[in-house]
Amino acid sequence: MSSGNTSKTDSRRPQCDVQIRWMIRRDMPEVLDIERLSFEFAWSEEDFLCCLRQRNCIGMVAERQERIVGFMIYELLKSQLHVLNFAVAPWARRQGVGTQMVEKLVTKLSQQRRQEITLEVRETNLPAQLFFKRQGLSANSVLRGHYEDTDEDAYVMNYQLYPCEDQIIPFTLRKQAFGFDSDAEAA
Repeated sequence: MSSGNTSKTDSRRPQCDVQIRWMIRRDMPEVLDIERLSFEFAWSEEDFLCCLRQRNCIGMVAERQERIVGFMIYELLKSQLHVLNFAVAPWARRQGVGTQMVEKLVTKLSQQRRQEITLEVRETNLPAQLFFKRQGLSANSVLRGHYEDTDEDAYVMNYQLYPCEDQIIPFTLRKQAFGFDSDAEAA
C-alpha cells in the first residue's frame, strides 16, 4: 500500500494468507505472548482489558492455522483510526502478516467518515518505522518525551486515504501544472 491508495506487493517476500477477525477473550494468552516477545515495555493483560472495555476501542487478531500470529488495537476517533498497539509474532514476521493487518485498517476508512490512520512509534524502533513507511504511512511530527517508561520521543505517523494535493502545490503553480490559463477560465 502506498499513499496513493494503490497496493504494492514485494515479490521477494513470502505472502501468507491470514484471517483477520475480532479479538476475543480466549485469544488473550497468545496475544500476551506476542506482546512480551515484541516489546521491552509490554502491555499487561490489565492494560489490554482496560483498553478493550472502552466503547471506541477495537481489538483484532491475525490468525493462521488456528494460531494467533499478530494483533492490533485501535480506537475509533471522529475522523481517524488511531492505532494503539500493533505486533506480529517474531516467527511470522516478513511473511505479509503485518501488511495484511494494515490493509484491513485501510478498508475501514471511508470518504464520508474516517479518512486517516495515525499511530506513534518509538524513536528507537527503526524496524517498525520502516515497516509502516513501506505501508504508505509517513512521519509528520515528533512527540517529545512521549513514553513515560523511558521518556523517549515518539514519531507520529499517518496514512491519508485521500492525500490533499492542495497542501503540496500552491494554487498558482497548480493552475500552470494542469494547463489552466486565465483566458480559458474566463470563458
